[in-house]
Amino acid sequence: MTQELKNRNALLNTLLVAACALFASCVSTKNATYFNNVNNDTAVQRIAGTFEPAIQQNDILQITVSSLNPQEAMLYNVPNSASSGATAVSGAAPGAGFLVDAAGNIQYPVFGSIRAAGLSTQSLADTIRRRFVDRQLLVDPVVNVRFLNFRVTLLGEVSKPAVITVTSEKISIMEALGMAGDITVYGKRDNVMLIRDKEGARTVKRLNLNDASILSSPYYYLQPNDIVYVEPTKSKVAQADRSRQILPVVLSGLSLLVIILDRLVIK
Repeated sequence: MTQELKNRNALLNTLLVAACALFASCVSTKNATYFNNVNNDTAVQRIAGTFEPAIQQNDILQITVSSLNPQEAMLYNVPNSASSGATAVSGAAPGAGFLVDAAGNIQYPVFGSIRAAGLSTQSLADTIRRRFVDRQLLVDPVVNVRFLNFRVTLLGEVSKPAVITVTSEKISIMEALGMAGDITVYGKRDNVMLIRDKEGARTVKRLNLNDASILSSPYYYLQPNDIVYVEPTKSKVAQADRSRQILPVVLSGLSLLVIILDRLVIK
């Protein structure tokens, strides 16, 4: 009886392994690697210009001002009234930032409406600093502008879909994918979708991460609120369909075999 039980267990284990093998599929490594056409002699082109994300409508900005007369500068570091255009930000104190309105402007103390959309944070800081100098409001003013809502979203065939908060205000698509656990073996690396809102228009760009040209692409660095979507390969979709079709058959077969083995052992 003991030997018969051992034989039955061995047969069941074999059947389970065979069932698992039905769901396994071979994935080509050709499309599962990045930068296929890079070798030791490949020279990567520089990205044109210096990357600086552009401010857009609905962005939330932190603006800090310092000068040789700090008491007077304090007025410009308290954006906490409705008239200043301030708004609450998740994880920050109420009134911690300036909202860029639908017209692309911020409402700043004393100066009123200032155009922000389309500018980099450095350009906006320079604009505000010049206004202080021109009106002689502060001595040697220093203005810093930062994003408070720089986030990118990773969806689809990545290990850990996530919304990533970017504190450094600079992130490449490869860094973002790394933070999301990388693309799975079933993701299309040669057809990654980048969705971007800019100046009131939504654009969709297809990126080929298998090609080294992505390293010099203007889309290599992500902008605030970008969405990166990795589509599944046809093999992943086909595998899911096969699994739904075969699984009931396999389970039924295994159940039948277990019943037959039990009756054989009883006899």
